[in-house]
Amino acid sequence: MAITRGIRQLVAEADAAIDTVTVDEARERKAQGAVIVDLRDIRERAREGFIPGSFHAPRGMIEFWVDPESPYFKDVFGSGREFIFHCASGWRSALATKAVQDMGLEPVSHIGGGFTAWKKAQAPVSKTGDGREPR
Repeated sequence: MAITRGIRQLVAEADAAIDTVTVDEARERKAQGAVIVDLRDIRERAREGFIPGSFHAPRGMIEFWVDPESPYFKDVFGSGREFIFHCASGWRSALATKAVQDMGLEPVSHIGGGFTAWKKAQAPVSKTGDGREPR
């Protein structure tokens, strides 16, 4: 059985429906109180580092952590703050941003190019701390 829509199409559809921010915009919004949400696997975070003050929410759990009716709900997602998602390159974060936007979480966006763009822009990266509490 062949699939009818591939990942590139799904990401393109998500990108067309969500707000994508640059690294500079994400840094500015973070300074104003936005929460940077890192969707990468914990092994990626350990290997590559992470954005200081970011909140780690594995991609596979994001819908459960956002829904206040879920037993897995995380209070940070009920805070009313702005959320900026990222992954390594922007594909997972585009899909996750679209999913939580469809759930009604707002305001939400994602970093175009993900953590790769963040590092390329020489923005701060940390390898210490657990990244669980947004700052």
